[in-house]
Amino acid sequence: MALAKISLAFICFYLLVQKHAVRGQALNSNEAGARAFLNSFNEMAMEVYSAEAAASWDYNTNLTDENREKYVQASLVTAGFDQEARQNASTFDRTRFSADTVRQLEKLLYIGDSALEDDQDLMDLTNIITKMDSRYSKGKVCLKKKCYNFEPDLVRILAESRNYAELYWAWDGWRDEVGKPAREDYKEYVRLKNKAAIANDQSDAGAYWRSWYEVDDLKADVLKLYNELKPFYEQLHAYVRRKLYNVYGSKYINLEGGIPAHIFGNMWAQEWQNLLDICEPFPGKPSVDITPSLKAKSYDALRMFEEADSFFTSIGLSPMPPEFWNHSMIEKPNDGRDVVCHASATDFLNQKDFRISMCTDINQINFITIHHEMGHIAYFMQYKDQPVIYRDGANPGFHEAVGDALALSVLTPQHLHTVGLLDEIANDTQADINYLMSVALEKISLLPWIVLVDLWRWDVFNGTIPDTEYNQAWWKLRMEYQGIVPPTERSEMDFDPASKYHIAVDVPYVRYFIANILQFQFHEALCTAAGHTGPLHKCDIYQSTQAGTLLSNMLKLGSSVPWPVAMEKITGQRQMSAKSLVKYFEPLMEFLEKENAKSNETIGWPNTEWKPEAPPAWTNSSATTTMSLTMLLMCLFVFWNI
Repeated sequence: MALAKISLAFICFYLLVQKHAVRGQALNSNEAGARAFLNSFNEMAMEVYSAEAAASWDYNTNLTDENREKYVQASLVTAGFDQEARQNASTFDRTRFSADTVRQLEKLLYIGDSALEDDQDLMDLTNIITKMDSRYSKGKVCLKKKCYNFEPDLVRILAESRNYAELYWAWDGWRDEVGKPAREDYKEYVRLKNKAAIANDQSDAGAYWRSWYEVDDLKADVLKLYNELKPFYEQLHAYVRRKLYNVYGSKYINLEGGIPAHIFGNMWAQEWQNLLDICEPFPGKPSVDITPSLKAKSYDALRMFEEADSFFTSIGLSPMPPEFWNHSMIEKPNDGRDVVCHASATDFLNQKDFRISMCTDINQINFITIHHEMGHIAYFMQYKDQPVIYRDGANPGFHEAVGDALALSVLTPQHLHTVGLLDEIANDTQADINYLMSVALEKISLLPWIVLVDLWRWDVFNGTIPDTEYNQAWWKLRMEYQGIVPPTERSEMDFDPASKYHIAVDVPYVRYFIANILQFQFHEALCTAAGHTGPLHKCDIYQSTQAGTLLSNMLKLGSSVPWPVAMEKITGQRQMSAKSLVKYFEPLMEFLEKENAKSNETIGWPNTEWKPEAPPAWTNSSATTTMSLTMLLMCLFVFWNI
């Protein structure tokens, strides 16, 4: 019935298009007809896309087979709608149309997975993605009849434990649970994604993803920026490797080699802020870790979200609407439902309903994640009056950068002191270095990880990496870019890439690299608007409506203009640049260079052949591994009576 309604609507669209056509022409060159078509499309798109968003929300907040089937059906309806919109948009001769009309029509021509002409292909692809999503979200690692969810159980173990064997148990168990079973699904996923890309006039799915950035060679641009920042990462890597060596010793750490992947306080070694306790340059000096304060002041999830909302409104952005507070899922339900805990923001595309789903834990990382996700909501609300086709970031990296740029203010000691989450501020160089280290363990550690995730996928999609070498190629890239090794031998029986949410559920990742560059450019521009003077890392734009207005003016554009135009609106520049990031971290970079030289650290990881010893088995017994006297006597009795 829904598909029939969509088809009937587009018959009307087609008749409308023909009404404005000039007789005898192969293509319709009447711009008034094109605008009428776009207006009608916009009206119907809000209804169709909102229905799909609702079905997706229902599935992700209640992972049942029934909800999955409803979501698959909603996706098919959307695909039929997109296909007919594409067909109608292609009937226009755009040669003499205005730039805006051309931009809207061209966006309708490239429709992602909806371009799959065979409904069965689209259904298969959607089912594969939801299957991998469900496997990931329901995944549990069990030991002695006790099972551990990913969030919060495994996340907490990885964040808090320093037991090498326990960390390996959590790390390896997660990959056994959600990685290995996904291999065959992923092979079929790659085939169908490439088929969709070809239907969108691109050679493979990686090429299609890169086309969203409207640049000639995104890969070259990303690698150029990364290579500018690589020396900073290598200095941080060498410093952290020494600190981990002091904890785990030479059995598990080689001071010229890669670092075992499971001991960074994070399931993928992508962010290292949980190592701050051992990496803090000046122990005893104040540093930014508000987790104890959040707990001491009895913060719950709602209060953390309210605190984030107050930051956004302080700079003049709109408060979260009633629908947000009434319908968001900000805590893991306790009613037995399986849900997707990975934090995400949803635009229902009806100009009023915007939500976040997140299984909030009370800690600093989640406090910052809330600001990141609320940055998406702020973007949604600012461009809600644009045509539906423009309700997106200027490029995918812009969307990720907004909340992160604001979080650079939120994390400053001055701001945290202002809102009562930090008791004291120390205005001296050592405290500054401690603070910058805490930020670098989140931001700089992330850079090579982001790059390699999509380098791997791009080469999988284009066939450079065959399916017989998925895991081998993965670890080769992890060593090359991150200087990280697996804690034990991995093989093609494993499929470690699928242990990462974004790979399992079809989310392109290079956007986060772009965001990591842009957020510092945005931050510097907003600080200038706020009248900040002094070091960039000390800037807090809280309560600056001048900064908020500058940001709002860019956000309202959505994707209605090429991203360099949107970039110029906020920064005065049309190019991505690492200069603001380098400026922000300059004091820490100087500190790391001096400290590493002082202790004669090897920069990089030239010993590529070294492997750590295998970890002992983890039994979750007492911390000691000494055999009890009773057990020893029993063993001796058995031995002498064999």
